[in-house]
Amino acid sequence: MVREKVTVSTRTLQWKCVESRVDNKRLCYGRFILSPLIKGQADTIGIAMRRALLGEIEGTCITQIVLRSNLYGTCGAFICARGPGYVTAQDIISPPSVEIVDNTQHIARLTEPIDLCIGLQIERNRGYSIKRPNNFQDGSYPLDAVFMPVRNANHSIHSYGNGNERQEILFLEIWTNGSLTPKEALHEASRNLIDLFIPFLHAEEETLHLEYNRHKGTLPPLTFHDRLAKLRKNKKEIELKYIFIDQFELPPRIYNCLKRCNIHTLLDLLNKSQKDLMKIEDFRIEDVKQLLGILEKHFTID
Repeated sequence: MVREKVTVSTRTLQWKCVESRVDNKRLCYGRFILSPLIKGQADTIGIAMRRALLGEIEGTCITQIVLRSNLYGTCGAFICARGPGYVTAQDIISPPSVEIVDNTQHIARLTEPIDLCIGLQIERNRGYSIKRPNNFQDGSYPLDAVFMPVRNANHSIHSYGNGNERQEILFLEIWTNGSLTPKEALHEASRNLIDLFIPFLHAEEETLHLEYNRHKGTLPPLTFHDRLAKLRKNKKEIELKYIFIDQFELPPRIYNCLKRCNIHTLLDLLNKSQKDLMKIEDFRIEDVKQLLGILEKHFTID
């Protein structure tokens, strides 16, 4: 368990983890603060973050079991055990991409020397899923699934100051099921909220340039790739590989467009031509110019 003394900044907006603990393999707790906020902001952020934590983060869950003597062709994971004895999550044979959070979880007790073979269908999703009884097939039993990795989230507000200078501190409490830490949940929920609001920031721009992007047959001549080629000559490839686009303080929309296309480093970017960038959904000529301008501030590529 980790505790830190709460200190309040009076200058810039800052967040901090003030308490963190692991109660068991399937229960982690974290307490965070964000301050200083003006009156009303803490409630706005707190309500949005709680909904994002509970509803916008993906989780992995078993959604169907298959009781058959022949499990070939089933997807996901499976259990093969022989009695007598106890069957736990440790007996689950899963793909390398799936990690069992608590391998001591009890599943069954076999009192006779029999073989137990169960196929497990694993899915990744958000929220929860309720299966109807009429969805059952021969030997297959769908399961209700709770995908949410955040078990609970609360927010509270502490006000301080007098009159018009009254400010607030937002406290966020997060409980997770162990598949990710409260800090990781807070980060993912924040990114998901940002992605939801980005379209509003550029709604007017998108309307003005929609026809241009969809129907323009030729691109205005730019020296984007030629100028970046000079940068590539000036820097070793191994250096470019470790310069991440996160360092350039790109506008959120440009940053997300590049990330969606697996452009994470400067080397990834230099391997793309201007034509390649224009094929990215929602990417415009203006974005190419802005991207070049940002890189020019960090490197000499004239």
